[in-house]
Amino acid sequence: MATMQQPVIGFVWDTAVDLSKKEKRARLSPAAIKGLFRIAEHWKLRDNDTRALLGGMSSGSFYALKGRGVKALAEDQLTRISLVVGIYKALNILYSQKLADAWITLPNTNPMFAGNSPLNYLKSGGIPAFLRVRQLLDVRRGGR
Repeated sequence: MATMQQPVIGFVWDTAVDLSKKEKRARLSPAAIKGLFRIAEHWKLRDNDTRALLGGMSSGSFYALKGRGVKALAEDQLTRISLVVGIYKALNILYSQKLADAWITLPNTNPMFAGNSPLNYLKSGGIPAFLRVRQLLDVRRGGR
């Protein structure tokens, strides 16, 4: 049975945001950056790990982002952050806060991770790895 999204003033749910438009990315970037750094803090990620999740951002660019933000992140970076937020949300639905925050860095016996941590899998697999982890967690919580 399909469920209807409740209307939210100022948002349209029938189409995805066009991230090719710089003004859209500029609008979304401040919240995305703030959210990413909060999640990185919860997960106790090192700056190098957070940079890797962003797609290998240089140290200088990363610390500029951390210090004062940027006007607009790239499409790839916004997509990665969106997937990180979804992973974070799913983990917090599935597990206690302590386990949800640790899960990303713990060795995992799921064949997908081959005994490594999900974080290492994300860092080495790019956006397809982010999507697979997100799908894995969504299925575990009963979503699709």
